[in-house]
Amino acid sequence: MDIKFTSKVFETETLILSGTEETIVRGGRDKFSLLEKAFDGIKQIGVIGWGSQGPAQGQNLKDSLEGTPIKVTVGLREGSSSMASAREAGFNEEDGTLGEMYKVIRESDMVVLLISDAAQAEKYQEVFDNMKDGATLGLSHGFLLGYLESIGKSFPKNMNVVGVCPKGMGPSVRRLYVQGKEVNGAGINSSFAVEQDVDGKATEQALGWAVAVGAPYIFKTTLRSEFCSDIFGERGILLGAVHGIVESLYRYFVMEKNIGKEEAFKKSVENITGPISKTISHEGILAVYNKLDAEGKKVFEKMYSYSYGPAQDVLMEIYDEVSSCNEIRTVIMYGKRENRYPMGKIDGTHMWKVGEKVRAERDDSEAAIDPFTAGMYCATMMAQIDLLVEKGHCLSEVVNESVIEAVDSLNPYMHYKGVAFMVDNCSTTARHGSRKWAPRFDYNLSQQALVDFVNDAPIDVKLIENFKNNMIHESVIACATLRPSVDIAVIG
Repeated sequence: MDIKFTSKVFETETLILSGTEETIVRGGRDKFSLLEKAFDGIKQIGVIGWGSQGPAQGQNLKDSLEGTPIKVTVGLREGSSSMASAREAGFNEEDGTLGEMYKVIRESDMVVLLISDAAQAEKYQEVFDNMKDGATLGLSHGFLLGYLESIGKSFPKNMNVVGVCPKGMGPSVRRLYVQGKEVNGAGINSSFAVEQDVDGKATEQALGWAVAVGAPYIFKTTLRSEFCSDIFGERGILLGAVHGIVESLYRYFVMEKNIGKEEAFKKSVENITGPISKTISHEGILAVYNKLDAEGKKVFEKMYSYSYGPAQDVLMEIYDEVSSCNEIRTVIMYGKRENRYPMGKIDGTHMWKVGEKVRAERDDSEAAIDPFTAGMYCATMMAQIDLLVEKGHCLSEVVNESVIEAVDSLNPYMHYKGVAFMVDNCSTTARHGSRKWAPRFDYNLSQQALVDFVNDAPIDVKLIENFKNNMIHESVIACATLRPSVDIAVIG
């Protein structure tokens, strides 16, 4: 994969990650004056959809392009219940910044398609048919490419096709952008991809879009690599795996160790979303281990050794299912039966009710890292990292999809509202994937890792050495220097 590029608008830098050179662009509000030049020839950007990413990207684009002749218009289906929310965000029919989706698509020079994955699979041909000749189609997810590949189709050849994929959910994209009004560079990192370039302007447009939505750090990928890592990551450490891990740990602490339920929740869920995530965010994965005392390190090493294989076993299957497009097919099939059996909530069990009480009574004191929990969580995160490296993903993508998106975007929201809440409020694709794969992580880790711990099985010394000396630690630290310049404020 070619991860180097040039730009005539934005200054590029060379980022060295574990000996690999990548070209990047740093974003920030000081770059907004370059946006009109980056969007050369574009008079209207149509933001289609108002789900997770739509409100964030629509508002960020509108704010960033204020004072330029470029109009940002939101397009929604006729009669959409989201029309009212879009109006509250400052878009309206009177000035032409809010309208019916296909009308907006026909009038726009760049179409940012942010409708649900299922809707993209259903409506892609109508979207293509309504686009201007030579316009740019923008995607924030490689799902549509994967779906087209799965049915033997491709994008029309008369349009640019680019991707800008923020490494966080929509509310994070908006929240950090708003915080960035006070701190230049606060935002969510983003990858970009150029799938088709019919007029030589696609790269600049993609970079302009990424800067405009607030990305402090922009790196290159491909749409195929993005959908493989993104859909895989949702089912892995970002959502599915962390859900499975905490269910397994909580049950073990309560049933096997006879720990009180509130304390068990703190040792499992709260520890991951709190001190473990905060440490990784600011100091890297290895720092979690280094902060432990000698006895804690022994416990960490055991749980890391016992958990890595069972976790990677599931992760390898997920990657195969995603890269072969089987996982995309399952999401489409779910969409066809959703009306009959819609997804229920997962936050009604006793564990999550305990979590509500724990969060309500939480104080501001800094909890210590639990080595047992940290060993299992870090082993799963590293298993995901190692697999993505093995599959040839660039290191920026590996770090962002496996580390930064978890600890800087999703986990803070989980800490605020709970893992179950986070799973229940992501995209349909992510919710479906988490529900499908979380039980697999729970089962594998409970049946193998926890059993090995109870039986005091010998640890894999080589695996522990590989963890301590893994090249990714250097890359995580390098990427951390480009992380959002403030911690996300999930309230307000």
